[in-house]
Amino acid sequence: MANSDPFSASIIPFEVPEQVRAFAEKGVSQARDSYAKFKDAAETHNSTIEAMFSSASKGASEYSAKLMEIMKANTSATLDFAQELIGVKSPTEAMELWTSHARKQFEAFTASTRELAELSQKVATETVEPIKASASKLFKPAA
Repeated sequence: MANSDPFSASIIPFEVPEQVRAFAEKGVSQARDSYAKFKDAAETHNSTIEAMFSSASKGASEYSAKLMEIMKANTSATLDFAQELIGVKSPTEAMELWTSHARKQFEAFTASTRELAELSQKVATETVEPIKASASKLFKPAA
């Protein structure tokens, strides 16, 4: 039976010209170079994304720990207030205790809000840092 492969040498009776062969080899070489550059860029960006997520995760843990610390302090202050309120002898003393507690809670709320805002800003800055570093490598400023 005859060879039915349409690309076999016995069916194609001519050779590929040298110019076409050189052109094809150049195309393959360029494709390999482009692939190598793409692979390097992908690996670089993967490590950048991993660093960004690692930083974001660490920041989220810090933020959660700070929230737990604030809630613990708030709960403790509220329980202390309730215990002191039970021992009050007069309405005036209760009002003074209530006013004092409200002032302390407002000050604590203000301080906590400031701490959380600073922590949020720190986490955001640290999370974006790997992206900035990677972008500065890719896009060098013009001289």
